[in-house]
Amino acid sequence: MNTEQRIVVLGAGYTGMLAALRLARRTRKQNVRIALVNPSPRFTERLRMHQIAAGQELADYRIPDVLTGTGIEFVQGSATSIDPAAKRVVVDDTMTLPYDKLVYALGSSTDTSIVAGVADHAWTLNDPRIAHEFAERLNVVAAQGGTVVVCGGGLTGIEAATEIADSHPELRVTLISAGAPGAMMGDKARAYLNRALDRLGITRQLGQISKVLPDAVELSTGELIPADLTLWTAGVRVAPLAAQAGIETDANGLIVVDATLRSVSHPDIHAIGDAAAVRFAWGQLHGTCQSGMPTAAYTADTIARQLRGKQSKPFRFGYFHQPVSLGRGDAVIQFTKSDDTPGPWYLTGRLAAFYKESVSSSPVPTFRMSRRINVPVKLRAGTPATARG
Repeated sequence: MNTEQRIVVLGAGYTGMLAALRLARRTRKQNVRIALVNPSPRFTERLRMHQIAAGQELADYRIPDVLTGTGIEFVQGSATSIDPAAKRVVVDDTMTLPYDKLVYALGSSTDTSIVAGVADHAWTLNDPRIAHEFAERLNVVAAQGGTVVVCGGGLTGIEAATEIADSHPELRVTLISAGAPGAMMGDKARAYLNRALDRLGITRQLGQISKVLPDAVELSTGELIPADLTLWTAGVRVAPLAAQAGIETDANGLIVVDATLRSVSHPDIHAIGDAAAVRFAWGQLHGTCQSGMPTAAYTADTIARQLRGKQSKPFRFGYFHQPVSLGRGDAVIQFTKSDDTPGPWYLTGRLAAFYKESVSSSPVPTFRMSRRINVPVKLRAGTPATARG
């Protein structure tokens, strides 16, 4: 290839990092230049944000260090606009990056706009710096024997509530959710989860939240749940950048892609992870590291094949597990069918905690190995994606 191909990857989370590293290796003998754009030079382990919130210190992985020797250019900054017609990205309203192919890997964050008072009075796990501040405040509240309310009964809410209760047994922890916590699990795994919540002294409150106040959470019934600290984990939103650029998105702002994860409106743009509306016959992929990293590896391989004039088969994927930590020494793993519905098998206790820790710690070693070999990141092949499902 004589003409240089410029590839820009937006976002250096789990998916963007893997896509950039795998692309660099797959195109190392070609005339390709890759730029990876991210606001922070530190890699954020989103799988471990609940640990930071509970006061634990994590390893400080620096993105430029991970990229050493790959030839990837790290651009520190935030993408502020995309011009698909001119094929360029503007970073921090000052720097322009032209591209031939764009990998859109801007992930999701907790939505603080859906309920009144959340943005003003609740904490989130969107940013490790904020999570550290929450941990400092948590120590003060714990010393006073105060109350922490975790809003959201999904996996993030469960992990946060149990991590906090495990690390600070002097706290009173309440978990509020619209439905039963762990509703996505099978009966036996969910029963184990409830026993763990009981053991940790976590109060469960079912109901719709109507407002977050400075010192309480108000339910739609008018009931007030006292809270010295409120942690919000319910609902997600994506960056508006794609929609603002005129790239076709769904009602939630995710880029609508075809069976090869290319934008249906702008085929030179590939969307991965939380940013992509990937549809299967059984439904739409939901944003997890389990599904996101396979989309990244597939997209890197697809672009490398395209640059050699070859076609790619449709992206295939099937879920394998729902791993949930319950503090540092306990966990429950629900093994699933391809469509993420619970299967008959599950794992609990210390062995499950070891399993969960292996999952949470695997991305960074995977990144490092990806500089040399194509690391398998998909646990189950599953069914092929379609553009419209």
